[in-house]
Amino acid sequence: MDDIATSLAQVQQAQAQLASAVEALTLRIGHLPSTETPEAVTETTTQENNDAKEAASPPVTGMSTPAPAAGGKSGFTSRIVLTTYPKQIGINPFPMDWGNPDPVKRGPVVVSRYPTTIRRRNAIGAHGGSYSVYYALALASKELTQDHRPDFTNTEPAVNHGPLPQWGDKKKIVSMDPWGHVAAQEFKKVMDAEDVDIRPTIAVTKAHMKLAELEDSVRQGRLVPDGKICVNQLGELAVTKFAVEPVWYLPGVAERFGIDEGLLRRSLFEHTGGSYPELITRGDIKVFLPPIGGLTVYCFGDPAKMPDESVRLSLRVHDECNGSDVFGSDICTCRPYLIFGIEEAVKEAQNGGCGVVIYFRKEGRALGEVTKYLVYNARKRGEDRASDYFKRTENVAGVKDMRFQALMPDILHWLGIKKIDRMLSMSKIPIHERVELPESWIPADSRVEIDAKITAGYFTTGKRMTEEELAAVQGRVWEDIDH
Repeated sequence: MDDIATSLAQVQQAQAQLASAVEALTLRIGHLPSTETPEAVTETTTQENNDAKEAASPPVTGMSTPAPAAGGKSGFTSRIVLTTYPKQIGINPFPMDWGNPDPVKRGPVVVSRYPTTIRRRNAIGAHGGSYSVYYALALASKELTQDHRPDFTNTEPAVNHGPLPQWGDKKKIVSMDPWGHVAAQEFKKVMDAEDVDIRPTIAVTKAHMKLAELEDSVRQGRLVPDGKICVNQLGELAVTKFAVEPVWYLPGVAERFGIDEGLLRRSLFEHTGGSYPELITRGDIKVFLPPIGGLTVYCFGDPAKMPDESVRLSLRVHDECNGSDVFGSDICTCRPYLIFGIEEAVKEAQNGGCGVVIYFRKEGRALGEVTKYLVYNARKRGEDRASDYFKRTENVAGVKDMRFQALMPDILHWLGIKKIDRMLSMSKIPIHERVELPESWIPADSRVEIDAKITAGYFTTGKRMTEEELAAVQGRVWEDIDH
């Protein structure tokens, strides 16, 4: 039996290599002229998948491969693969043992459609999160060639981080790859030996940060330059940055939300316009790189102190607000909170501790900026009272918040944070002291937002308003804005 199993494995490997070779050859020479219509297929070779093939959608009509540029090729073949199945000939995904503390035994996250890699994929989706669409556009417009492979020379993390015990707990980290920052180093041997395309999903660098408010903080004495963290009188800060792309372990994500994995897969498939059919056809693949924004960690002080429970740590978890964070809109307290969080993080680091700001790309409570502006219009054309703050959002979006903080603690576990001494967090990690935004930092028009949130249960050390008091809190109306 062992001999038979070994022979079957060898046959499977040979088939995978042959299929990859054919794929690569087809990519080089099998291009269509612009007048032909590509054949849409579902790749199926086993009998049990024949029924699925017969039920597949008919070939796509009205599409053609773009005309090649003079002297060039389109980069697309005559064959469109709509989906794959687990038992096809040539399909040989890398094993994935999510939560294994050994990165080699855990296995790499492989999602690339590079010819020598496409049949080895163990993940659905694409690198880049929400930017993956631009990657596709770059290929279609021939700004990028399909055979490009990244050169990772000198791209390794600017500081060493981990490994940490939390990385080996498959329940603590389900929305990012714990080994994503060292993928190019940990899996270099397999990349070279098997010519597979494996890419990082986390990058770590160092930089200086300059914000106008920080210079004012130095002038007012709230920040004191030390030449190391607050570098100079301009309030320039030294910071270590961690950029993280989302990588979802689907069974773990489903468990976090208390739903069935099959239901999660179906909802993701149907409500992304059917963009990822392998969510349905490839139940053997448990990892998904969703087309959403990631997060960035800004660490002030020594990053090695983050997991050290003997060191004080201040934290600000912040969700993106382009209007306020970048352009200074005063309808909300987002930028004041962000600047305040940075200041407190820097002070903690200067006192020998560590300060961390985590910035999630969840614009408008993950409802998006268009929805947010529609809500703004509804508020300002009405009376814009704090008592109706969340109702206006629910009227437009159906819910008041889609940030789903169930996945938020993953980054804290990856950083090794076990407790928080100061600032805000919605995780179950112990928090020794919560610090709210000082009254002097709150813009007048944002009182509607802040008072509504406090009454709804957001943290405060002050008084929660009654419904009558909340109804009396009013922001600028439309006539006050239209100058």
